[in-house]
Amino acid sequence: GKNEYDLLVIGGGSGGLACAKEAAQFGRKVAVLDYVEPSPQGTKWGLGGTCVNVGCIPKKLMHQAALLGSALKDAQHYGWNIAQPVHHTWSVMAQAVQNYVKSLNWGHRVQLQDKKVKYFNMKGSFSDPHTVRGLTKAGKETVVTAENIVIATGGRPKYLTHIAGALEYGITSDDLFWLKESPGKTPLVYYPFILHLYGIIAYISLTDASPDVSLECAGFLTGLGLDTTVMMRSIPLRGFDQQMASLVTEHMESYGTKILKKCFPTKVEKLESNRLQVTWKNTDLGMEETDSFNTVMWAVGRAPDTETLNLETVGVKTNSETGKIIVDASEATSVPHIFAVGDITEGRPELTPTAIAAGKLLARRLFGQSSELMDYENVPTTVFTPLEYGCVGLSEEAAVQCYGSDNVEVYHACYKPLEFTVAERDATQCYIKV
Repeated sequence: GKNEYDLLVIGGGSGGLACAKEAAQFGRKVAVLDYVEPSPQGTKWGLGGTCVNVGCIPKKLMHQAALLGSALKDAQHYGWNIAQPVHHTWSVMAQAVQNYVKSLNWGHRVQLQDKKVKYFNMKGSFSDPHTVRGLTKAGKETVVTAENIVIATGGRPKYLTHIAGALEYGITSDDLFWLKESPGKTPLVYYPFILHLYGIIAYISLTDASPDVSLECAGFLTGLGLDTTVMMRSIPLRGFDQQMASLVTEHMESYGTKILKKCFPTKVEKLESNRLQVTWKNTDLGMEETDSFNTVMWAVGRAPDTETLNLETVGVKTNSETGKIIVDASEATSVPHIFAVGDITEGRPELTPTAIAAGKLLARRLFGQSSELMDYENVPTTVFTPLEYGCVGLSEEAAVQCYGSDNVEVYHACYKPLEFTVAERDATQCYIKV
């Protein structure tokens, strides 16, 4: 018989919610299925997806907390009398950030209700091309049918499961933002696999590894006064301009972040003191080294969250290497009425604004007689490391690869932000490049 909904969205993140709300504006009957599987460490959260709960929002707020610490040091040069030493209380910051995130979770639920979008807190899997079986945490089943289906389930962090102790003792960014107490001395392991770059697109912020997540977290942890180490197997900020990436890491090192270059972990063990002993191979020196830490965080990329969707049953094609869903310019999958948006799609930048724009445009094409496609070229992005880095367009490496070194001109300049002058801050890494 007739399908129950005009549109069903599987996944309540930025792209999925934008698509659902936009479709509802056209008077269509819309439903959203969203379910968060707890992390291996038991962390879970509410509606809103990666950006709201374990990405941009908590990351930017914790980055701001670290910037305020730097501002306190500068303030004395500007005449403010601040008692020393200054201490930071993680639990106060964490509670405030987590409360704000929970308010966003609630806000998303209210918006869906206001727009008459049906919300199911369920894990979805396909039974046939128009039917999705939803399962609650308690095991209750609901069957939903829809004329059009959008997959927007995003990704979840990977673990280096071949390394002893990685899953048992390590956390990821999914856990870091929800810790109630300070993680203490923390190594962040950035360990990229063989990368598959989606063409030569400099604005890809996350390839198969998460170099920006690692450096951003390391930056704010250092800024909050924690002894922080980054272990890096190859190059920093892969996919970004490497001259700029070097300036970012040099700045981080000058402000106290330890960076272990050309190293990769081999095992993690728990000591009697409850600290974690990490053993790694230093490829430059050709030897093994060890140190102990309070927390080990893995930032080794995110895998598309497709495991339980049953995509093969309905014929939705994925990239066998990345696991991401293959879509065309109109976000359509290999099944005509099934679409995908956001981080789960192959060859797209993993950025919240692009997912939101793609979701809205898709809804307008489906129900609003629009033909406008999402333009993924030249999308600007920012890395919220202590020295913030923004970019758009091609990196120098990509430009040379595309056009040849003889056809590329580079314009560049060092500069000193005015606020650095009175505070006598080092500005040797402040740089602009075209």
